Amino acid sequence: MSEAPGGDGAARAALFDGIYAGRRVLVTGDTGFKGSWLCAWLAGLGATVGGYALAPPTSPSLFELLALGGEVAHVTGDVRDLAALTAAVERFAPEMVFHLAAQPLVRPSYADPRATFEINVMGVANLFEAVRACRSVRVVVNVTSDKCYENRETTHAYGEGDALGGHDPYSASKGCAELVTGAYRRSFFDAGSRVCLASARAGNVIGGGDWAADRIVPDCVRAIAAGAEVLVRRPEAVRPWQHVLESLSGYLWLGARLRGDGHQRDGAWNFGPGAGSRVTVAEVVETFIAAYGAGSWRVADVAVAQPHEAGLLLLDCAKARDELAWRPVWEVGPAVARTAAWYRAWAAGATDLRAAVEADIAAYVGDARAGGLRWAGGCDAPTGSASS
Repeated sequence: MSEAPGGDGAARAALFDGIYAGRRVLVTGDTGFKGSWLCAWLAGLGATVGGYALAPPTSPSLFELLALGGEVAHVTGDVRDLAALTAAVERFAPEMVFHLAAQPLVRPSYADPRATFEINVMGVANLFEAVRACRSVRVVVNVTSDKCYENRETTHAYGEGDALGGHDPYSASKGCAELVTGAYRRSFFDAGSRVCLASARAGNVIGGGDWAADRIVPDCVRAIAAGAEVLVRRPEAVRPWQHVLESLSGYLWLGARLRGDGHQRDGAWNFGPGAGSRVTVAEVVETFIAAYGAGSWRVADVAVAQPHEAGLLLLDCAKARDELAWRPVWEVGPAVARTAAWYRAWAAGATDLRAAVEADIAAYVGDARAGGLRWAGGCDAPTGSASS
């Protein structure tokens, strides 16, 4: 098992109040981009990590490049299969669960809306049923999306109390997943329950090791490798861009506080970037190309009508700032630079990409600690924390 990056033993033990050391933690969707980063970080924190997911969804696969199959107690399975999921959860007997398994893309949701709803809505219900049947579970963090909100594409930054909705099947499925989470929390996982339950809504994540279709950074990497121009569909669209470690630090700190503070941390939480990272797709592409040191881009020719994609989406993260003392660490510039460096190493044939992941984690933790963030061993304290 890898040691946790980010300093000496005492400093590492301070990460997330030491909650994860020695605990059994299950990650659904562990073979995906974000799930692989989360498993690597958890393993470094000293957790015993289990996973449940389909086979890696892309080739290359970050899960395979990091050799996580030899470190994570992985079970290949579909969240739509209630019996298999329940058996896997019961067998691993986790104390904490991070639910990341999903159909994670907007455009494919138009091609197969039924599967998107089955995975993203019934998959959540199945996970909660499996948790109800497993007596070891104490904490569940259900990862949904910033796209769960009824987005009217104004300059209003959406907070956790805003209306849920969604124009496309993917966004609607994430709004539904939030409703399912709320129903289970009130009906089965209330203040008298052994299980603390929260949902986490993050922005558009970037980072090394993502090869999904229809995501701008992987599109850049594929185009540069092929010697082609990057084709950009919506250069003027604005998203809440953030490095994958931003969202994961939020999930991990939320899980730690649920375990430490109990039901007072139940509910929905936004984990988004600062105002300086609310930039256009074109700006992200230009920054990536400059950091990578190669490539060019142009606006894609649109010969046929394209499915709807939001042009503006902003998140309000005041709740996480005020109640968890969580705030973003890297603005979009450093996030893109780190991402470009990771892909440059991969393209150059680097054989130890786990070291590249751990170097990013160490740099991120170091910057968070220097900024005083409590989860990283700094001095900031969440408002009303039982351990502050």
